[in-house]
Amino acid sequence: MIIGAGFTGMWTGIYLKQKFPSKKITIVERGVTPAGASARNAGFACFGSPTEILSDIELMGKEQALQLLSMRFEGLRTIQKIFANGPIDFTVCKGYELLDHARDLDQLPMLNAWLYELTGSPETFCQQDEQLSQFGFESIAHLAENRFEGSLHPGKLLSALHQLSVKMGIRFLFSTEVRDVEERSTGIKLITVKGPNLVTDRLVHCTNAFSNRLLPKIDLVPARGQVLLTEPIPGLRFRGTFHYQEGYYYFRNLDDRILLGGARNTSFQTEYTLDPFTTLPVQQALETFLTTVILPGQQPVITHRWAGIMAMGKEKMPVVEQLSDRSFCALRMSGMGVALAPTVGRKIAEMME
Repeated sequence: MIIGAGFTGMWTGIYLKQKFPSKKITIVERGVTPAGASARNAGFACFGSPTEILSDIELMGKEQALQLLSMRFEGLRTIQKIFANGPIDFTVCKGYELLDHARDLDQLPMLNAWLYELTGSPETFCQQDEQLSQFGFESIAHLAENRFEGSLHPGKLLSALHQLSVKMGIRFLFSTEVRDVEERSTGIKLITVKGPNLVTDRLVHCTNAFSNRLLPKIDLVPARGQVLLTEPIPGLRFRGTFHYQEGYYYFRNLDDRILLGGARNTSFQTEYTLDPFTTLPVQQALETFLTTVILPGQQPVITHRWAGIMAMGKEKMPVVEQLSDRSFCALRMSGMGVALAPTVGRKIAEMME
């Protein structure tokens, strides 16, 4: 059994079914649909921006940061291979980072050299300042381009993963919340809130930010990510995915609407929460960025606002571990679950005998 029907839970189920085709695999989900970050994100493919990767290198060290990037890159290739860029709206649309200082550009050659073995390109990132005026951004000094970044429709990816899982014979139990887990030598009992209780031989925890109650010792804190969406804007001048300030701001053109998220760095403490609601301070920070940088002097109508709950920790590497003889976990995607989930799911399957 797998707890959690988001990206990680379903990729884990798919890889386990491939490895153990005769086993019964069931994914247990507390909601009618998944309610975590998988269903409530901004649809970025999550390769990463230069300053974010450099920040990870400073925090984690070069070897571990590049290992994390490799896991994301591998995951994105898996998504493209299995779904062939069709039903999930996957587009390799190029990614850009808005930079305030030339010193950020000075590190691109070093970063490209480190990434050459991964991407096979001598210029994973390149300077593209001439596009700033074309895109219409103001108060931005430089622009770095990444031709490997992309976007997708997270709802369609969830639907495609569910259809593939069902086709493979994986079963789902929705509206089934697990209150407690009892592990014995003969198996594992899942105590559910409304019953009936469930019994399984092996268990994988894939509930990411919602895992603290069942796994309180895991280094994990929930972190809210907020998003807004504008009305259609005729003649919107930019395409692709965009990042700013180590990825704390991110936006893209979605059918001539601006989908903008982030600003968590303006209010860190309030955003460490499981409450999936938008807040005025963060939404105001997003709107200020929208009207001063992306569309200077314009005031587009905001038609939608939402929030999703990510899982963070003292480090950004996912927690992919065997917890006991019968239980495993795949948690703490650090906002990169779209790209990490296929790789993490495969790693869990490799752990099981």
